[in-house]
Amino acid sequence: MNVFKNIYQYRELLKTNIKKEIRGRYKNSFLGILWSFLNPLLQLAVYAVIFPLILKDGPQPYVVFLCTGLIPWTFFTTTVSQAAFTMIANGNIVKKVYFPREILPIAVVTSNTINFLISTVIILAFVIFYGVGISKYIIFYPFILLIQYILSLGISFIVSSITVYLRDLEHLIAIALQVAFYATPIVYVLDSIPPEFKGIMALNPMAHIITAYRNIFYNQTMPDLKILGIILVLSIILCIVGYLIFNKLQKGFAEEF
Repeated sequence: MNVFKNIYQYRELLKTNIKKEIRGRYKNSFLGILWSFLNPLLQLAVYAVIFPLILKDGPQPYVVFLCTGLIPWTFFTTTVSQAAFTMIANGNIVKKVYFPREILPIAVVTSNTINFLISTVIILAFVIFYGVGISKYIIFYPFILLIQYILSLGISFIVSSITVYLRDLEHLIAIALQVAFYATPIVYVLDSIPPEFKGIMALNPMAHIITAYRNIFYNQTMPDLKILGIILVLSIILCIVGYLIFNKLQKGFAEEF
């Protein structure tokens, strides 16, 4: 319960860090917050041109299929990558000023969540423009987002604390995320996976989260609430374990900077 007490007591600092994360991303940028739209659109443009050439019989319209997976995935990878570096980037403050250190990874996850909410407008624009439409199952969007938030927060606690002691982890994370991209049904249909690999795919929580987003936006079907419930429980456990690891390791942060 101390973590909630600390966050409440330092809520203004948390708000300041969230604003700093959002503003810092577009600092000295002419287009500013418009990059929240342009970045995913440019990524979509590249993948929408390349992968239809590889996947001859891919789902149609492919650009809608792609954006419902790529934009949530970008939210996840950006969050984990930034969280891995956040303690190091704020090293001078950490060793000079006392404040709940967990505020830093929480600010990273929350600021990227806000950015993802903005980017969701792109998904809605595509499903409307291409005639897919918006279904009643969009009501599950907050639930899916909550699961991804908790999962991302748990991972962020772990990577942000361990990277302080093991700086190479930041580079290993980048490689792991690249591998995970192809192990997640973002550019291909889950049913195209050979049966012998589906068991491995089932262990990837982001595969189920991406599928859930795709169900409510692209397939317009009910997401698998049983699987999402399991992932929610596992994400909460991961978040608790991640915080315990963070809380244990943060005692030596100041000495490492």
